[in-house]
Amino acid sequence: MPKPIDLYYWPTPNGWKITIFLEEAGLPYDVKYVNIGKGEQFEPAFLAISPNNRMPAIVDPDGPGGEPISVFESGAILQYLGRKTGKFYPTDERARVEVEEWLMWQMGGLGPMLGQNHHFRNYAPEKIPYAIDRYVNEADRLYGVLDKRLEGRDFVAGDYSIADMAIVSWTRGYERQGIDIAKFQNVKRWLDNVLARPAVQRAMAVGEEKRTNLADDKEAQKVLFGQRAR
Repeated sequence: MPKPIDLYYWPTPNGWKITIFLEEAGLPYDVKYVNIGKGEQFEPAFLAISPNNRMPAIVDPDGPGGEPISVFESGAILQYLGRKTGKFYPTDERARVEVEEWLMWQMGGLGPMLGQNHHFRNYAPEKIPYAIDRYVNEADRLYGVLDKRLEGRDFVAGDYSIADMAIVSWTRGYERQGIDIAKFQNVKRWLDNVLARPAVQRAMAVGEEKRTNLADDKEAQKVLFGQRAR
């Protein structure tokens, strides 16, 4: 029986990526909550495994060679778990490249742009029309890219994969991003199908009771939005 993986987690889009994989793969895991609104991501013990002071991170006691390994960055964690289990991450090189292209699209484009969209639409103390338009327009463009990709496809890259897990975690919040999902029927179909998966529903329920309305929590905003080098 495999030892549980320690998952350092808070219920956010990046955190959900990892609970989705763990639930889909049936891997045992122990959740170690990192309350990012209270600054727990800056504690030395957490920084030792996640030096960018961001969650999620994992510690796998059954790492390579039977030795523990820590992994930070959600995309790297998904790739590691995919290689470890042989699930949701193809071994055929052409198929793997396709999955990696869309995983990196999410990591480098979709996630950061939607994160800025969330910030300026929902959290910025001053509503700056230029910034809101900039990020809503870019979100709309990215949804268009995804919609075109999903035309005639059930999943983003061949079979259901870590690319779908990464992307669905962010696109489920389309309403808060100012996106009219009716414009993107392929994305809506895909979203409905992936979000209906029992493992995805279990994954997104992990820690749900701990979520608060960040827009009303000024102290948490100071922690999250005022960070500089320490």
